[in-house]
Amino acid sequence: MKYLVVGLGNMGDQYVNTRHNIGFVVADAFARDGKATFSTGRYAEVARMKYRGKIIVLIKPSTLMNLSGKAVRYWLKKENVPVENMLVLVDDIALSTGILRMRGKGGDGGHNGLSSIIEYLGTTSFPRLRIGIGDEYPRGYQVDYVLGAWTRKEEDIMIPKIEMAVEMIKSFIASGLSRTMTVYNNQ
Repeated sequence: MKYLVVGLGNMGDQYVNTRHNIGFVVADAFARDGKATFSTGRYAEVARMKYRGKIIVLIKPSTLMNLSGKAVRYWLKKENVPVENMLVLVDDIALSTGILRMRGKGGDGGHNGLSSIIEYLGTTSFPRLRIGIGDEYPRGYQVDYVLGAWTRKEEDIMIPKIEMAVEMIKSFIASGLSRTMTVYNNQ
């Protein structure tokens, strides 16, 4: 059995430690937990690992956020992974900072990375782990906020949540979507 875990973010030093890149941060933490390292692949940085006898392909698209779907479609097909065995790690301004929610389907919520994946795959039915980054910005400053660096207070909230997100990914792979939502979504 094979899984594709997709961390959404933007490549480049200017995006490191920004709210929009929390998908990359969680992907990096998951790779470290599995003692995997990333290498350059087509449309993405790629790491491979095993967990409980299952093969995991972990990607961080290098296409920029707005074209994430191109990388996702390519790696799903290349690795022959069914869409229900894919988990997208995505920042979400509709959730307070540090809130983690796993879902099996849904719209893009105004997120360009999710929008691209939906467009390229032709479906909204794929698992995603929504990682709350809050919405503490004045009207008209959403882009500045999501591309802005974490405050010290936000970092203090997020650091333990990154570890919990890694546990949720492992639960998704070992126990499935339904069980993971039941166990973790109300914490």
